Amino acid sequence: MGRGYIVEECVEKYLTNLSVAAGSCEIGLFIGQCSAQRDFVVLAVLTPHRNTEGATESQTAPSSLDSIDVEWVAEHARQVSRMLPGGMSVLGLFLVAPPEVSKEAQNTLKKLVFAVDKSISKSRLWEPSEDDVTDRITLHICSKTRKAVCKTFDVKDPKCSAKPADWRYQSGISSLWPLITCNVRLDLQIPVTSENVDKSIKDGLRMWAKQIDAALCLINGKAVTDDSELLSGLKKSTKASQQQAIRAQILVSAEDTDADQMSSAVVQECSGSVCVRGAVHCRAYIHTNKPKTKHAAQALKRDVVNTVFSRVEMLLEDLLMSEKDLASGQQDLPRRVFAPLSSSGLSVCDYIFPDENTADVAERFKEMLGCDLAEGDVDASMEAQIRCSVLGVADGCDEEAAHNEPVQSNAETVPKKNATIQYAAGMAVAAAVTLLATATSLLYLTE
Repeated sequence: MGRGYIVEECVEKYLTNLSVAAGSCEIGLFIGQCSAQRDFVVLAVLTPHRNTEGATESQTAPSSLDSIDVEWVAEHARQVSRMLPGGMSVLGLFLVAPPEVSKEAQNTLKKLVFAVDKSISKSRLWEPSEDDVTDRITLHICSKTRKAVCKTFDVKDPKCSAKPADWRYQSGISSLWPLITCNVRLDLQIPVTSENVDKSIKDGLRMWAKQIDAALCLINGKAVTDDSELLSGLKKSTKASQQQAIRAQILVSAEDTDADQMSSAVVQECSGSVCVRGAVHCRAYIHTNKPKTKHAAQALKRDVVNTVFSRVEMLLEDLLMSEKDLASGQQDLPRRVFAPLSSSGLSVCDYIFPDENTADVAERFKEMLGCDLAEGDVDASMEAQIRCSVLGVADGCDEEAAHNEPVQSNAETVPKKNATIQYAAGMAVAAAVTLLATATSLLYLTE
């Protein structure tokens, strides 16, 4: 038997009740968490139909495997991944299709799995570790008989073949998952250059992400060790009765920066600088199957990196859609908000621009994740407003000085109101990311 999957019962109900028009196909995503022994699936969400001008709902649903828009499915997965806290990720896909296309279904699912992984990876700053699971689940459901075939594909190997998987339903699998939180205070001044944008972004972000990864993590005031168990200090009665809220701190100093990185600092010409100040709220969930503190720390650090990059991506997408530039002056950046995920004990996140309200966010949760939420379910209290100041054009910038100044980083971004699935331009994202990543001197992340 292949890899095992423990699946929340609500997923079974969702798939059973899913209505599919005769002769058409439906695609959706599985969301959950990986572990060394098995994976946990807590949510299934249908990819929304791509609306075209003058088209009806039935006209936009794929009528065959060939008509499935792979790029559209991958973009949906990318935006959904932005809405997930640390420890949570897109684990795979499901396909509901008529019986006459059953032979071609596995090839279609494989193509979709690799497209989704590629799309999500483009927005990932951290490097995968050797412990990361690379198997992705696919579930092919016959729309007539409702028979399901579960297979996995290894996204590390483009030539891989499908492997069988064990798919078991269980209730309340995530209700007691510990919640690890920390607040990140940021005060960042970044030189902005107009030359070699792509290279400077990649180099800067890679350096910044490595610094976060190498940072000291304290969980409940104690330093993280590789073999220590996250739940070892909790009473059995407490573990069995309620979800644990665990506080963490991530501490980064200039000593964590490689000597080679510091020695490579040079004085170079730049067109100006950007100052970003504020605080972000980060959180991660960890399964209760003997979790280690190192896994909790890794999930939280990745949430720090993911939320910063996601906000920058979304902000620049919004500027691109509105055909605006990052002009001189001060701008309010979007804040991170949270909402409960049904009765799972988990929460998902989104980002709210200054000119939006919680009703706009609730609408996006419905569209992207299929969550029916009231405005009051959206918690916008975790973060204060974050501001970005753009300084005027300068003749030159001392990049080494920027590296040696104690700074922190903060930025936010989000799909604008009524923004469904949108395609971002590479250069726009590139310019945005420069705002966050070039300064990697002394970075304090404190609760």
